[in-house]
Amino acid sequence: QVQFVESGGGYVQPGGSLTLSCVVSGSHYAVMGWYRQAPGEQLELVARFVYDAYTHYADAVKGRFTISKDVAKNTFYLQMNDLRPEDTAVYYCNTVPSPAENWGQGTQVTVSA
Repeated sequence: QVQFVESGGGYVQPGGSLTLSCVVSGSHYAVMGWYRQAPGEQLELVARFVYDAYTHYADAVKGRFTISKDVAKNTFYLQMNDLRPEDTAVYYCNTVPSPAENWGQGTQVTVSA
């Protein structure tokens, strides 16, 4: 069963940067993405690999976020630059296009002055 452990979140001022990490176990072939859920909002897919090679980003984060991976470590990253208050959410990694049933604990990102 695939499992995910996210880390790297925190509190940052607007314009700041964070890098999130996701360690995946139980599968070396999963195509991954980063999701987020803000309070009172629906889950949103913000960045993903497409066919494990190309990348795709939600319009809200395009040009600011970058998804990457270290295949040897089975670890995925989300580099987030120029963070905005509307990026405040719990961030999760999971498979795409359909997420696995078991989610990790997520990592909280708070952007505030």
